[in-house]
Amino acid sequence: MNAPDTARAARRLRAFAGPPAPRYAVISGSGLAALAEAFRPERAIGYAAVPGFVATAVAGHPGRLILARSAAARVWLGLGRPHFYEHASMLPTARFVRTLASAGVDTLLLTNAAGGLDPALAPGDVMVLADHLFLPGLAGQHPLLGPNDPRGPRFPALADAYDASLSARLLTALQDNGLRVRRGVYAMVAGPSYETAAEAQFLRGAGAHAVGMSTVPEVVVARHAGMRVAAASVITNVAGLPAGRAEHSAVVTAAATVAAALGRAMCAVIDADARAVIPSPSAESHADEVPHDEPPPEARRLG
Repeated sequence: MNAPDTARAARRLRAFAGPPAPRYAVISGSGLAALAEAFRPERAIGYAAVPGFVATAVAGHPGRLILARSAAARVWLGLGRPHFYEHASMLPTARFVRTLASAGVDTLLLTNAAGGLDPALAPGDVMVLADHLFLPGLAGQHPLLGPNDPRGPRFPALADAYDASLSARLLTALQDNGLRVRRGVYAMVAGPSYETAAEAQFLRGAGAHAVGMSTVPEVVVARHAGMRVAAASVITNVAGLPAGRAEHSAVVTAAATVAAALGRAMCAVIDADARAVIPSPSAESHADEVPHDEPPPEARRLG
């Protein structure tokens, strides 16, 4: 997605939100849309109504953006995400994240449902991402392929992909909300098939603690765009074991049991961060670029 295309989509979001532009965004994974209940909603817009965004047909991904508030900040809540396996491309993911960045977001909190590879992880546990293995990227499917977007470096360093202070806040907030939490390495595979026993063993041997089919492309694009990132995986099944046979409906159901607590933790992280961080000029620097007119007709006001 080139800069003019992103700018058009960002203008739509800025006009929809009005000032001040939200600096935070949270993206929910499979079955985790109920995390939005921890926030105070203002209004919502479907992904298909934002230029360049795509709807998702995957169960557990409603496919809409909610403009919401925590106690200390305005927030975009992305309920669902585009997946590589849906579109055979990472371009929809890149569009999604770059549009948020262009609309003023500088801090991105990501969630996903994942299979546990480490025997110490059980369904219902949460893993805060300390690092990742990006298998599609290593195999040549990468969201930064092609001409470089001039808003970021050609060769971005990702040794510090996950912001340390933000991740520490997230881990503490999850514990405070009664969840069993650890830090670990997330392996992203392309999907849509779940892992075989041999593949799960391979990923464990490579140092991964959990595996899923999302999140890392968003992290890569967000870091390229200069955003701070933290991410959490909700463990929904045991990967690659007959006793942990994965079915998407069961994954969605398992994730939903944790969603409310996860949302409260995300809200707490945003509030603590917003009160500690000096407001970013980027959130307001383009506030006059877009006339703050009425929300588009496809917008749906929430109570």
